[in-house]
Amino acid sequence: MDYLPLFADLKGRPVLVVGGGDVAARKIELLRRASAQVRVVSRELCPELQALHQEQQIEWLATAFDPAQLDSVFLAIAATDDNLLNRQVYDEANARHRLVNVVDDQPKCSFIFPSIVDRSPLVVAISSSGTAPVLARMLREKLEALLPASLGQMAEVAGAFRDSVKQRFSRMSDRRRFWERAFNGLFASQMAAGNIEEATRTLQRELQQQPNREGEIILVGAGPGDSGLLTLRGLQVMQLADVVLYDHLVSDEVLDLVRRDADRICVGKRAGAHSVPQEETNRLLVELAQQGKRVVRLKGGDPFIFGRGGEELQAAQEAGIPFQVVPGVTAAAGATAYAGIPLTHRDHAQSVMFITGHCRADGDGIDWPSLARARQTLAIYMGTVKAAEISEGLIRHGRAADTPVAVIGRGTRQDQQVLTGTLEHLEALAAAAPTPALLVIGEVVNLHGQLAWFQHSAQQATRESAVVNLA
Repeated sequence: MDYLPLFADLKGRPVLVVGGGDVAARKIELLRRASAQVRVVSRELCPELQALHQEQQIEWLATAFDPAQLDSVFLAIAATDDNLLNRQVYDEANARHRLVNVVDDQPKCSFIFPSIVDRSPLVVAISSSGTAPVLARMLREKLEALLPASLGQMAEVAGAFRDSVKQRFSRMSDRRRFWERAFNGLFASQMAAGNIEEATRTLQRELQQQPNREGEIILVGAGPGDSGLLTLRGLQVMQLADVVLYDHLVSDEVLDLVRRDADRICVGKRAGAHSVPQEETNRLLVELAQQGKRVVRLKGGDPFIFGRGGEELQAAQEAGIPFQVVPGVTAAAGATAYAGIPLTHRDHAQSVMFITGHCRADGDGIDWPSLARARQTLAIYMGTVKAAEISEGLIRHGRAADTPVAVIGRGTRQDQQVLTGTLEHLEALAAAAPTPALLVIGEVVNLHGQLAWFQHSAQQATRESAVVNLA
């Protein structure tokens, strides 16, 4: 994060603006909306600022900049076409530890102006840290269309009830759930329709209702890594969680989307190093839900595909705890798509099998003849440790040694690597791949060179060198 987003209270605070043209006028308009006391330094003022000066809405402090003018102001803005003057304002402000912004000169800014969606008192600010202001503006335009004009009035009405809600509900979780019900229910609908009086009465009625202290467990598939593959429902649920139990497979960029004040507990497991036994995870889920908390169980990929999600919900069901499931993009679908490897293709594979590499060493229970059939794709989860046994077993039961294979390490993430070769070299490929990794076996792997859009779209040397062939 290059800039810490802050909302500054400028009411009645002096702000120095050096410059009197149209650019300065645009910044002054924002400052006036925030009720700042604007002081302008400029040889002359544009007609808009001249009118504001005559109406005593701004102060024309001086016609020339003097560093002493910075001594009594909260922050400063330089908006002139004189680069030397702008530089002087920046240096003198920094020397006095004043926040300063030189318009359209990001290196000379200790603060920047974001794009703003104004639904006062609700304000949304968007920034690209000065790198792509047009992109930030485009996002603001999208949000302007998405956020109803009634949000500001809704926030004002809700603000009038804050003290009453605090008195009614002593627990923070109860207060939050009250507001979640209000902002997703009848109150919000009545506000959107402009019926403020009825909306206020609705809040008053709901304030008298007994809070629901029943907890619940929500199983959420986080996808294979790229936060863009998280479902909309998954994101919504994560924003409502009291506590989140997550696995090692959940990427940092997905975890960053969890509600900020939710408790986070890692219950992940790694091959050969089970940090939290499954029984302990089940017990923890039940215990937290019985405390009245909304518990989100965040699992990499899809929770019902080699994720033990069914076992965890069985524990919830036996304890009589309500639960729901939010599916996720499983690794086999996400990682192969980002690697440009279709799981099925009319010319290469008419079926696909999802299997786990966590199998017994002696191979009991594995239907090797079925797995070794040609013209089908095998997507093997958690198979890197058993890669040698998988390769040997498939070849021994008839799969050709030169069958194309791929090992996709950290699929869909920025550091994704795709290692390709043949079945006889599977062990070496698996050993070289970063984890977590997915093994893909079948003729469809040959399409990787044509369809690897994710790697070839990135102009980074690390990604261009991430395709390794062993043949």
